[in-house]
Amino acid sequence: MATQRPDTGRTNALAGKELVTTVTQVSRAPAEVVWDVLADLEGHGTWGSSHGKEGGLSSIEAPGGPAVVGTEFTSTGEDRMCRMTDRSVVTEADRPSVLEFVTESAMALKRGGKRSDWTVIHRYEIASASGGCSVTYTSRVVHASALPGALAMFKLPILRSIAMKETGRQAERGLTKLVRSAEERAGARRKDGST
Repeated sequence: MATQRPDTGRTNALAGKELVTTVTQVSRAPAEVVWDVLADLEGHGTWGSSHGKEGGLSSIEAPGGPAVVGTEFTSTGEDRMCRMTDRSVVTEADRPSVLEFVTESAMALKRGGKRSDWTVIHRYEIASASGGCSVTYTSRVVHASALPGALAMFKLPILRSIAMKETGRQAERGLTKLVRSAEERAGARRKDGST
């Protein structure tokens, strides 16, 4: 059964149980380079784009330059089950350690077309380390208007844990692409002598 979020009055099919995924990777790139790649929202189309069945970002429209608090952008994407149309706003931007944005996502199931609106908080924490940095990505689904079709698995504890493992694998793949992109940029910078 759905519950109400006291702050908005919107029905929340998650019944107060946020869907949280956290993954961490080590990068050979300096923290500043990872943050710069991440804060280049237009560049998300390069490292966050769709590849095969795993899905990902299909398009992004964002202002040029590094993201700052209040920067708004839109994107579309898909995964195995859904197509998404997203509107996001940057809520924290502290170079080189944190970038966070909140996404309002309108999702439509590929089978049957049923819709659901989700609110997701994306947070990247970057910590300098010897020889590079560590990058931690946390995704928090804090609101879902409905859990139609296959998304209903998030209601049942056993199926929820299976679905969250797949969500973790997808997050890991996305973080790997970000780290590789930053390492490539850091390598290019070292070759041409820039910092």
